[in-house]
Parts: sequence; C-alpha cells; structure tokens
Amino acid sequence: MEGARSLEVVPTDSSVVADELLSAMAALRRGTRLAGRPAELSELTGAQLDLLRLVRRRPGVSVADAAAELRLAPNTVSTLVRRLKDAGLLLRHADRTDRRVARLELSPETALEVERFRDRRIALLASAIAELRPAERRRLEGASAILGRLAARLPDLAELDA
Repeated sequence: MEGARSLEVVPTDSSVVADELLSAMAALRRGTRLAGRPAELSELTGAQLDLLRLVRRRPGVSVADAAAELRLAPNTVSTLVRRLKDAGLLLRHADRTDRRVARLELSPETALEVERFRDRRIALLASAIAELRPAERRRLEGASAILGRLAARLPDLAELDA
C-alpha cells in the first residue's frame, strides 16, 4: 500500500527498552494476577479475567465494544461471554432500544469477587512500590503517565503494520 509505513524490528536502543518493558509488564501482570486471585476466580483464563475486569469498569458494555477495547475478535468475546454466563459469573441481556445489541453485567457475587481481586492486586503492588526508594517512586509516577500515552499510541501503529 502506497504511503503506508512498515514496522520492522531493527535493533536499536528503543527496541531493547521495548523488550525489557514488555518483560517487566508481563512479570507485573502475572505476579499480581496469580498472587491476588481469589479461589473463586482461579479457574479462569487471563482473557476471561480481562473481560470481567472490563465489565466491572464499564457495566452495560456491549459485546462489540468489549471486543474492540480488549482488541479481540467479536466471536472470541462471544465465546468468553457464553462460558462466563454459563458459569453464573456474567449476565447478558438485550439492549433496551436495540434488541440486537447484547449488554454485559457482572453477577452480584462476581462483582464482589472482582472488586476484592482488584483490591488485593492494588495492595500487593502498592506494598512493593512502598519498598522503593523515594526517587524510584517519583520516577515510577512519571513513567505511569508515559506508559498510558504509549498504550494509547499502539492501536494507531498496529494499523500501520496491517
């Protein structure tokens, strides 16, 4: 495609930082997910937990919007929804104005468990952050904003590579 930019991996300082960053983020995510996961949610996959956390943040989200936000195919999210609904963790209902649109809610019990899971993950990470030196904590605070900007930029860059 003319004018499209290709994303080639060329060893640079940026690619080394990117590799280290991905490794660190994966370790943080794994560490907080495994250490903080309640027994009630222990059988769920990472994708199922991601969907439950999204529905906690955005009650009433549509299946299509959940797929877009999670960057998953709509049929993949539909499968996740069906399994979570069958397990009694998720409620799926038709939109009031457009019956073709499915809206998602957590069951009351699941909402409590997901909140507890979130609270445990935050407490675990907050404890680890508290052990850092003050200068490291300040750098981490600044890095959080930068990571948010990086994350927001990724979908645009992914489209360039498609």
